[in-house]
Amino acid sequence: MLARRNLPLLAALACLLGLIAVGVLALLVPAGHERDAAMLHGFVALDHPGVNFEIRVLAHLGDTLPYACAGLVCIGVALVRGRGWRALAVAALLAGTGATTQVLKHLQEQPRVEHWLPEQVATTSWPSGHSTAAMTLALCAVLVAPPALRAAAAVLGGAFAVGVGYAVLVLGWHYPSDVLGGFLVAGLWTSLAVAVLHRVEALEPAGRPAWEPVAAIGAGAVVAAVALGVRADTVALYTLERPTFVAGALTIALLALALVATVSAASTQREPRAR
Repeated sequence: MLARRNLPLLAALACLLGLIAVGVLALLVPAGHERDAAMLHGFVALDHPGVNFEIRVLAHLGDTLPYACAGLVCIGVALVRGRGWRALAVAALLAGTGATTQVLKHLQEQPRVEHWLPEQVATTSWPSGHSTAAMTLALCAVLVAPPALRAAAAVLGGAFAVGVGYAVLVLGWHYPSDVLGGFLVAGLWTSLAVAVLHRVEALEPAGRPAWEPVAAIGAGAVVAAVALGVRADTVALYTLERPTFVAGALTIALLALALVATVSAASTQREPRAR
């Protein structure tokens, strides 16, 4: 019980340490930047005219207007469910995560030039604002969803965040470390918000099992693997040629899975009684 009660604070600490580690490796360690650039090269190579429009639409879902609209929907869901504290938490997260990312962008501003890029990544790119926004929305959706729908919210929210993160990389807007940094900023503040909610909301028996988001996303991964099987030769060749890209893509996806699963687990353990 003690470990469960401390889960949000432990998650917040892990996100903070991860954020520091990613920032140091990407911005201060030359070898780290080299790996970062190698991962980006693999993503940028996926951009083709046939899918460029769809990728751009996906990336722009992290823009300010869609972010605000989706955030208002999350607040509305919380209010309809009579969860005023969660509505307040979502409002704070929508503003706080974005503000944190903007502050970090300007504190860590520096050029990261790669001559093979058609357009250089902006000097104020770490962490990624689009990735922060996407993961914040995903975690807020998990936070306000009813227990019966929380696993579904985790699956869809995690897939959305990963999709936006991959899209900004394919378009060459950011380095993979920028996406990881954005996810970790969102995870840090959401974990702290859940820790506060644990203290201000009433207790209620746990709802659905906390492992359901993991199982559901795992099932989705199996379906995706089967779908890719029809082009197994192409996928295998691309993987063998770009192992660093594969490592980066898996790291982003696994971090998203860990964040939505943790917030889902923590939110399920302490759901307020309806009044």
